[in-house]
Amino acid sequence: MDKIQTPHHSSEKQTLTVSAKPTPSDKAPAHDARSLTEGGDQARIVLDGQVYTLRITRAGKLILTK
Repeated sequence: MDKIQTPHHSSEKQTLTVSAKPTPSDKAPAHDARSLTEGGDQARIVLDGQVYTLRITRAGKLILTK
């Protein structure tokens, strides 16, 4: 789990805990980005006839563009 410090309205900092793994209560389907790109760095995703490109950056971030 990662902890992220976020600014808060007062002088106190608020800590959010972010889990990289889905919890059992997550009902949304999970897909591995590297599987979607079949080992490459891009995949096309189609929604209602519109084509989007999912890209994995060198830094390991995801970018979705239309």
